[in-house]
Amino acid sequence: MIDLAAWFADDNSPASLGTCADAFSAAGLYRRAFRMGNTRAAQHMAMACFNRNNLRGYRYWLRQGANSGDIEAGQQIGYFETRLWHDTARDIGRARPVQKRDGFS
Repeated sequence: MIDLAAWFADDNSPASLGTCADAFSAAGLYRRAFRMGNTRAAQHMAMACFNRNNLRGYRYWLRQGANSGDIEAGQQIGYFETRLWHDTARDIGRARPVQKRDGFS
């Protein structure tokens, strides 16, 4: 479900994410996968929200992932970042340099 949702939400427009109420939109698929126990779905949904400049949704889904046991989401919520290193963040004006904690340095 996560791969299908990522394919649906590929162009980073708000309309491509859809709503959680629509079970066959990207947001609905992420939500169903998360409710079935896949913590990675919360991480994907958080990044989809961030890429659409929805910081409230980003924080909500990070918290959901952290509460379900995702260690990486817990770390991210600990220093809640409004700027990230990837290209999509640069496209929406929220870029920052790569740091050691990103795992790429």
